[in-house]
Amino acid sequence: MRQTLEGLCGCTAPSGFESPAAQAARDFLAPFVDETWVDRMGNLLGVRRCGREGAKKVLLDAHLDEIGLMVTGAEEGFLRFRTIGGVDPRMLPGRELTILTEPPMVGIVAAPGPHQADTDKSIPITELVVDAGLTQAQAEELIGTPMVYRGSCFPLGEGQMCGKAMDDRSCFATLLRCMELLKDRALDVDVYVMGSTREEVSGAGATVGTWAVRPDCCVAVDVTHGRTPDGPADKTFVLGGGPAVGVGPNMTRWMTKRLLDKAVERKIPCQQEIMSGHTGTNGWEMQISREGVATAVLSVPLKYMHSPIETLSLDDLEHTAALLAAFVTDLGKEGPL
Repeated sequence: MRQTLEGLCGCTAPSGFESPAAQAARDFLAPFVDETWVDRMGNLLGVRRCGREGAKKVLLDAHLDEIGLMVTGAEEGFLRFRTIGGVDPRMLPGRELTILTEPPMVGIVAAPGPHQADTDKSIPITELVVDAGLTQAQAEELIGTPMVYRGSCFPLGEGQMCGKAMDDRSCFATLLRCMELLKDRALDVDVYVMGSTREEVSGAGATVGTWAVRPDCCVAVDVTHGRTPDGPADKTFVLGGGPAVGVGPNMTRWMTKRLLDKAVERKIPCQQEIMSGHTGTNGWEMQISREGVATAVLSVPLKYMHSPIETLSLDDLEHTAALLAAFVTDLGKEGPL
């Protein structure tokens, strides 16, 4: 799991530029499925067929894109930029970035000294610049170039991992582990795996991918907020407490119940996340594909979301994979598909 996370999170692949992550994910997925392909939206898809004619289809989704930045202008050799997805401006000053040129180059978000700035306030995006040691002419050539936080991930203590792009490549790692757990099991449904694109900006990848697959049910696997001392207890989830099963009006009730029942049956730790409205995941788009798709949401607790130091529990990833595998096993016989 650590090696998988390092391989996926080390990719530089913001929304709309996911090709490096899709290729790495495809290499990881190929041994566990019968076929893989990349569609027009850049989604990675794979399928393991059960061998039964007319079998029902289950789609497991986790998005491959990460938040990022895009160069919009140049000023005295410094780069002006806008965000790709939900970037917190408080995270930016002093950060190292990878600028996705060919070959990539390193930049830093310029940080004014404490004697130059109001340290009680975050600096607006419009007032920040990236320093890559460029001339004005060189900087102007980079307009339109994406950038991401530099680095991959690393162990934090004995059971946690920390780094960029855990949202949501850690959840794709759980899909890989799920397919590994299912490798020697007889299935009665066809299992599709999707590493979707553009979730952080529109959800367009999942919309198109779900439309094409035409699944009978789907599970969106994403991250949710992990518990920290300053986080509200009713809206955050304990790392190591297992995945959070989404409960609410936009999740299909029988799927939610099956996840919760399988967790009890298999003694897999899990938590419940009340989602009274928009889930903030691809499940929102997937449920209304074509004439509608039965949908569930399963989330991995994650501290410091949308930062370069996103942190999670390896145990939670294993438990998420185990719960997904339990959900899929005998689904054709036991589920109301």
